[in-house]
Amino acid sequence: MNENLNNQVSNQETSVSTEKNEKKLSAADEILRRIAEKTGKVYDFPESKKVESEKIEPKEAQSNVVINNSIAVEKEQIDPIISHFENTMAEEEMEEEDEPLETPSIDYSNFSKAELVDKLREIISVGEVNAIKADVEAIKLNFYKIYNVELKKLADEHEKKNIELEENERLPFVPEKDKVEEDLKQLLKLYKDAKAEFIKNLEKEKEANLAKKHQIIEKINHLINKEEAFNETFNEFKVLQQEWREIGLVPQNSVKELWDNYHASVESFYAYVKINQELRDLDLKKNLEVKTQLCEQAEELLLEPSIILAFKKLQELHELWREAGPVPTQKKDELWERFKRATNQINKNHQDHFESLKEEQNNNLKAKTLICEKVDEINAHRTETIKEWDEKSKEIIELQKIWRLIGFAPKKENTAIYQRFRDACDLFFQQKRAFFDSLKNEQNNNLQLKIDLCVQAESLKESNEWKKVTDEFIALQKRWKEIGPVPRKHSDLVWKRFRAACDNFFNKKSEHFNSIDKTQDENLRLKLEIIEKIKSFDETNNIEEGMQTLKNLQNEWLNIGHVPFDKKDELITEFRKQLDAKFNRINLNQRERSNLRFKQKIENLSSAGSGKMKGEREKLVNQLQKINNDIVTLENNIGFFAKTKNADALIQDVKNQILASKKKADDIKQKIALIDGSDV
Repeated sequence: MNENLNNQVSNQETSVSTEKNEKKLSAADEILRRIAEKTGKVYDFPESKKVESEKIEPKEAQSNVVINNSIAVEKEQIDPIISHFENTMAEEEMEEEDEPLETPSIDYSNFSKAELVDKLREIISVGEVNAIKADVEAIKLNFYKIYNVELKKLADEHEKKNIELEENERLPFVPEKDKVEEDLKQLLKLYKDAKAEFIKNLEKEKEANLAKKHQIIEKINHLINKEEAFNETFNEFKVLQQEWREIGLVPQNSVKELWDNYHASVESFYAYVKINQELRDLDLKKNLEVKTQLCEQAEELLLEPSIILAFKKLQELHELWREAGPVPTQKKDELWERFKRATNQINKNHQDHFESLKEEQNNNLKAKTLICEKVDEINAHRTETIKEWDEKSKEIIELQKIWRLIGFAPKKENTAIYQRFRDACDLFFQQKRAFFDSLKNEQNNNLQLKIDLCVQAESLKESNEWKKVTDEFIALQKRWKEIGPVPRKHSDLVWKRFRAACDNFFNKKSEHFNSIDKTQDENLRLKLEIIEKIKSFDETNNIEEGMQTLKNLQNEWLNIGHVPFDKKDELITEFRKQLDAKFNRINLNQRERSNLRFKQKIENLSSAGSGKMKGEREKLVNQLQKINNDIVTLENNIGFFAKTKNADALIQDVKNQILASKKKADDIKQKIALIDGSDV
């Protein structure tokens, strides 16, 4: 009877061992299946081998086999993986916000601003916050591409209008608020709040998952002390393992301790159930196949063009490696080193990528800091004239253009440096507005002073005391120039009133002296003869001789005195027409023609008296000073450019502007020299 009882127990334990063998193999098959799903490859899953029943070894001997050949191998391979995951997961959390976005669901490049806002409202209302990040960022990027183009167009139109105005009348460009942009910002705030709430809930879920996994560890420990049938205990263990895999993420700082406790409990359970050596060999062979394929997948990731995507997929492979069981001892180190080599290279590529990005952003921060310092320097300078305010405004606008060419600064400093730049620009334009507000009172006073001058001029305009009244008018004109600007709406009216009185007097004076200048008729005849000589001149002869002849005729023209006033314009027009025609036929270059025309202008100005000539020279001197100031400003601006992708093209453009300005300055210098060398 005792022998029959022993046989029944032996048969029951053999049946349980066979059932356990089949279930253990299914875990490795599950890992292979998950690899196939992720890679798209098809793998051959071999049939589980049945283990023939054999006599159960004594408890102590079989326990030692299990610990030495199974559990110890598994723990040696799992510990370094956990250590690696502590580093990679910590780095992933640190770089999480800087990772590039995934591809958006649709192409937004052809959407209008209103359509982009409507689409953003739609995906925020129906989409999951963790699944719409790529679309949100794509919508934001395409919206501001359109917005910046429109803003630049408005700024250019405003600048064109400013150019047509006098310097004291120009205003800074202040764009109106865009209702569509305001809607976009409100929607982005809703998305940001929803994302923060999602992350908060995710952290709560991780804590709950941690508690669930601690409960599973306690249940595994409890199985060791149960005295129920073996097959029931083993089935409960497999169910607990499946539940463990299905539970989601846990807090990062608890991962290592959690896995240490879990594997300690699994070790104890394996020792308890006494897996036999043949089953362990089959399990090690299956795990070897699984981890070999994981090594192949890790090596394939070295060819992945996206560094971020390769890093993410590597984490998934590490998760599968962690779940796979131990391999034969002779293959353990070789296999782990192979997997670790691919891991280290991918991690290095990932780290180098973000180091490069970080360096570029730091350079951008330095460039933006220099621009902020330049704006601060402009604000610190005391500006007291309209011309200075206009020049400083151009500098600020140029700095704003340069700012827009520079990329992002590091995320932690980007908002702060932008706010600093914006505050500095706002301060400049606030000070400018305050200056022009104070200028209005001064302009009203200037208006009253100029009205008084108009009254004085009108009282003198009918006088015949030519010398005395001429001096008085010159004094009034000098006083007019000394008075500052007046309000714009009165500027033209008061100027026309004053000029009308001055013109009335000087026209009468000119008519008087022209009527008594008998030599002007003779001068008219001589100049008509010169025009006839030019008409009959044969320009087909030697070009150099022809040019010299025309220049001699032009000098002869200049040496002849005034002609009757009513013939002057007609005569000069005909002279220029005939002279230009001859010069055109002998290929006179534009610069020489401009000089000849200017000589004719000098002759015309000389007929109006020394005051006109002096005014023309003063105007040229002012133009030369302005061009020289522009050259200095352009040369200084070159120093503001950062070493970015677009900086070289911008620097070359500024250098071209400097060369053109210097050429223009040389032309003006020649004209001033012509005036200084005239006999008038």
